[in-house]
Amino acid sequence: MAPHRRGVVDHRLGGVVRDSPRSPRRQRRALYTADTFERRRRMAVPLSRELRGRFHRRAVPVRKGDTVRVLSGSFVGREERVARVDRRTYSLTLDNVTLKTADEKMKPLPIRPAHLVITRLNLSDPWRRRALKVRDEDVSAEERGAAPEPETVTPEVAAEVPAPEPEEEVAKAEDSPAAEPTPPAPRTRRRATAPRPTAEEEAP
Repeated sequence: MAPHRRGVVDHRLGGVVRDSPRSPRRQRRALYTADTFERRRRMAVPLSRELRGRFHRRAVPVRKGDTVRVLSGSFVGREERVARVDRRTYSLTLDNVTLKTADEKMKPLPIRPAHLVITRLNLSDPWRRRALKVRDEDVSAEERGAAPEPETVTPEVAAEVPAPEPEEEVAKAEDSPAAEPTPPAPRTRRRATAPRPTAEEEAP
């Protein structure tokens, strides 16, 4: 530092680093030219109050399988599962949220992430569980995406079920109208006929 500056330190003008430029033109260019990692970060959706207190996060990048609630539009208040995430157009589609076209066809309605809030996370990916610091024991079957298995009757339970008494079976058979047996269709047999004699055989 020069002695005549009296202790004044040089600072760069405008040295504050910003995430996005001030110019709207540059902001739009950064939005359209962003790579897939930046687009994933930009498509973060805020969490509900219950999830915010559980995971200590305000927003999480949305992915397929999450359950979200619509905050605005014709489907406001609807909670649906995310069917597809399109990072190219910064939009996503939900199950059972469709739009009727001019030719009377139903197509999925794209929605912006800013109009949604996440109510249930899809924690089937172990990487996402590690990022949110969630233990495997704290994850439910619905959050893992596993469908509940149908209940099957074990042989022990089947043996405990009492068999119906014969008297009750006889009473049920008497109450139900007996179906009359249908007679078999008559069979028609063709009579064997002798071959007709030819003209040479008839001539003497």
